[in-house]
Amino acid sequence: MSGKSSRIPKFYKLSIEERLRKVIEFAELNEDESKLLANFGNLDRKIADVMIENVVGGMTYPFAVATNFLINGREYLVPMVIEESSVVAAASNAARVMRRDGGIRSIATESIMIGQIQLVDVENPFYAKQIIIDHKDEIIKIANEQDPILVKLGGGAKDLEVRVIDTRIGPMVVTHLHVDVKDAMGANAVNTMTEAVAPYIEDWTGGRVYLRIITNLADKRLVRTRVKVYADDIGGEEVVDGIVAASAFAEADPYRAATHNKGIMNGIIAVALATGQDHRALEAGAHSYAAKDGWYTALSRWDKTPDGNLVGTMEMPMAVGIIGGAVKVHPIARIALKIMGVTTAKELAEIMGAVGLAQNFAALRALATEGIQRGHMKLHARNLAVMAGATGELIDKVASIMIKERRIRFDRAKELVEQFTKTRKL
Repeated sequence: MSGKSSRIPKFYKLSIEERLRKVIEFAELNEDESKLLANFGNLDRKIADVMIENVVGGMTYPFAVATNFLINGREYLVPMVIEESSVVAAASNAARVMRRDGGIRSIATESIMIGQIQLVDVENPFYAKQIIIDHKDEIIKIANEQDPILVKLGGGAKDLEVRVIDTRIGPMVVTHLHVDVKDAMGANAVNTMTEAVAPYIEDWTGGRVYLRIITNLADKRLVRTRVKVYADDIGGEEVVDGIVAASAFAEADPYRAATHNKGIMNGIIAVALATGQDHRALEAGAHSYAAKDGWYTALSRWDKTPDGNLVGTMEMPMAVGIIGGAVKVHPIARIALKIMGVTTAKELAEIMGAVGLAQNFAALRALATEGIQRGHMKLHARNLAVMAGATGELIDKVASIMIKERRIRFDRAKELVEQFTKTRKL
């Protein structure tokens, strides 16, 4: 690395080609690597260049469709973008056994997002709290003046609450502005409103405002999902008991709950990526909601009914939008919404909640029966076979041998592919 420097003045002002050339020189990329990096796939390079800074190329992930989903009595094909091999198959299989009784029920609340205004250096914080509450109507009016179009659509600032919190640097007065963002994710609208309101809160209280920004703990914008799964569709009551035991484990133990909730997010994030959502905000909201009572626990719960069947429920924040952001500019995100026939952010939230619960069920069922590793290893073996050069029927042949041998490794896949290829040539 001698002589190389990552200090490149005005790198952002260069064209994509010029930036790429500098990266090629810095990293000493060969011709094949340079061509791959320069391939934008189904995203126009001009769109990519305005989505984020310092763009030099593109990266493509698989776009798949999960089948069998019946949500709120309506049929859906659900787009998913993810690199983990078993997720789409697991979601589709779970949805298949969830079709009885009208399928999965998923209901989202209104699209209320919360903007926080942090006030410090206040001598009498509880007195300041009351002053802010007294100005509630004025605050809401000022906030709504920032986005008359949103207000015209029936959204806008609707309410506020004020909290006094103790911190290591003293008490803070935190105003929560509740904003109905309708079909948007809402960050831009909420942040603009909190910026506008902040100076007035300073004037009224004599304090100083620092942060004024949306919170990703969207606990006023929830999706509640439930489903009944019949024991005879999944292998009997023993499987039901295993799933309930796994659920109880996650509810009681944060170490298990982290992986339990990760399984939920496998499905939700895959749909979020396909539809251009802010998946980092979704992750943050989900995990903070899981810890809202002071300890980290499972977002879902599975119980056995008196007749021996299984019922699952889940409640979590779901801040998604169908206008603005990547949804508006990425053509594949728009196609994904069209595949689902989604017309509101509320409907998208309900679909994503259903996918999350189905994904969770699939993971728990695998753990309660054959173990999750078996299914993963089958798909991993196929991936290794492809990486080793196998095509067509040879992929499953090579994968089957490795699974039987319990030697699921790239070097073994390569060895088998070479053996079969050599045999064919003879």
